[in-house]
Amino acid sequence: MMGADVEERLVFTVTDLKQFTYCPRVVFYTYCLPLIRPTTYKMESGIAAHDKAAEKARRRTLSAYGVERGERHFDVWLNSPILGLRGRVDLVIKVADGQELIPVEYKQTRRATGRHVRLQLAAYGLMLEEMWDGQVERGFVYSLLKRKAEEVRLSRRLRDEARTTMIEMREMVEREAMPDPPRARRQCVNCEFRRFCNDVL
Repeated sequence: MMGADVEERLVFTVTDLKQFTYCPRVVFYTYCLPLIRPTTYKMESGIAAHDKAAEKARRRTLSAYGVERGERHFDVWLNSPILGLRGRVDLVIKVADGQELIPVEYKQTRRATGRHVRLQLAAYGLMLEEMWDGQVERGFVYSLLKRKAEEVRLSRRLRDEARTTMIEMREMVEREAMPDPPRARRQCVNCEFRRFCNDVL
């Protein structure tokens, strides 16, 4: 059994949701074997890059997001008791003269936005609507390498998929059931947990 602190552990982060979609074993190791996770150079460099991106974003206009005027809120912490979810979104734009809220995530990549990141934005959208007075219909992924923003429509289907994924994640941790590895194995090469997946590599 996982012990008396099981309820605390079941308050997931939005990063957990993203990781679960990318590879469910990362979340399994994080919550069922919490003492084994290493800190990698990739994690540390990602934090530094996000800090620099926020500083530069303060000086840019909002035209990359199709917005003329709005309030910018950086590193916004969100917490949803209803969803059992918490997390920090890089940027929230509160559009002037309206109720629209736009979550923005910075990424160090040139690739198109994957499903795992879309669900991450959907989760931020759900929490923003719960905690702030506004509506979330879209989000953006800003590529730090391309210096370009990609819009993600936060549809009802995407929001429902985020909720369903959280239920699956919670059930996996409660049962302490080792999930199958992802179908694509290229992400395994640089994974910090690769030495624990003896059935894969």
